[in-house]
Amino acid sequence: MNRRVVITGMGVAAPNGVGLKAFSEALKSGKSGIRFIPELERLKFSCQIAGQPEIPQDMPEEYFTSLELRGLNSSGIVYGMISGIDAWKDAGLTIGPKAETDWDNGIIFGTGILGVDKFREAIHLIDDKNTRRLGSTSVIQTMASGISAYLNSKLACGNQVTTNSSACTTGTEAILMAAERIRLGKAQRILAGSCSDSGPYIWGGFDAMRILPHKYNNDPEAGSRPMSATAAGFVPGSGAGALVLEDLESALERGAKIYAEVLGGHINSGGQRNGGSMTAPNSEGVKRCIKNAIFEAGIRPDEIDSINGHITATSMDPTEVKNWSEALELKSTEFPYINSLKSLTGHCLSAAGSIESVASVLQISEDFIFGNLNSEDLHPEIEQLVTRDNVPQKTLFKEVNTVAKASFGFGDVNAVVIFGKFR
Repeated sequence: MNRRVVITGMGVAAPNGVGLKAFSEALKSGKSGIRFIPELERLKFSCQIAGQPEIPQDMPEEYFTSLELRGLNSSGIVYGMISGIDAWKDAGLTIGPKAETDWDNGIIFGTGILGVDKFREAIHLIDDKNTRRLGSTSVIQTMASGISAYLNSKLACGNQVTTNSSACTTGTEAILMAAERIRLGKAQRILAGSCSDSGPYIWGGFDAMRILPHKYNNDPEAGSRPMSATAAGFVPGSGAGALVLEDLESALERGAKIYAEVLGGHINSGGQRNGGSMTAPNSEGVKRCIKNAIFEAGIRPDEIDSINGHITATSMDPTEVKNWSEALELKSTEFPYINSLKSLTGHCLSAAGSIESVASVLQISEDFIFGNLNSEDLHPEIEQLVTRDNVPQKTLFKEVNTVAKASFGFGDVNAVVIFGKFR
């Protein structure tokens, strides 16, 4: 079986916009969500800026019961619930107590590590011999699959309900896993996405690795500089993105709104060989992933209007653009437009792929290509491969039919998905 897979709902909790409308407006206006974080200064981090969703104090009450909110101490679960439930509602699907188990609906919602603050709280209570104060939700908040479990308490999905985890490829991988299951006829619709906790206990390890910028604490919005000659490391971020993937026949039958189609994609690993390592990709693996994604999508390289790259504002940016150029066999004026959401949000880690996929689909459904903040001094190695015009600094409003979205993660893992305008 080879069913067509479309996107019928989306939700997002991003550093520069919570909710689809706010996020879309932020993309178009070039609004940054990167801010100075006083707690990081107090803890003497070198990098004291980050991208963190701004959740109004009473917003969680719309997504959790009062009992669920009691003792809830996982920002990733909050972000995931907001984006996932919003996506389900956006798709026009039943939610809450009235929802009955639907054996054709599933959830694949990933994360890197969940409930870090709850873990910290638990360690102190255990050390103080106060285990009874941990509360009845400590386990579900700290197990990786807690996010899919929380979501399913509202959605009543009877098909596969699981959590994947593949570093920064997690969100993109979840989308491809969901698409494959639907394409094979094993599910009718799946909520796919990913989330990441906020805070120093997530970001501290990266600060210790000295791969975060430390010169922009007084100018946060200038800190994330993908494809720039002055890129100084990625700004950490967090949040969640969610997409409802659905069998085309089902979507048409119920008259659902269709944002875009998942044309195809590919997942692989470079094997941590030939330049690939725990923290760097094997370029051959990246190029194979891109080529196979294009083949599986049934398109030509020159049909890609825009690339939403992984591009993190590190020394690997020129290598990634070179890999794209060689895989597509395109350069200069023939090369597609290319952008990186990380200039506006920072690197949202395990949530990056899903948030960036929502941005990619919005570009198709609303016909625009968002700009790259802080890219005015384009890296010279990148400028040899693509024209300045193809790395837009501000939003371009033009027809967009096909977007290639890539994620490359620690452990030398790769995922590329191709989204297309529904015809």
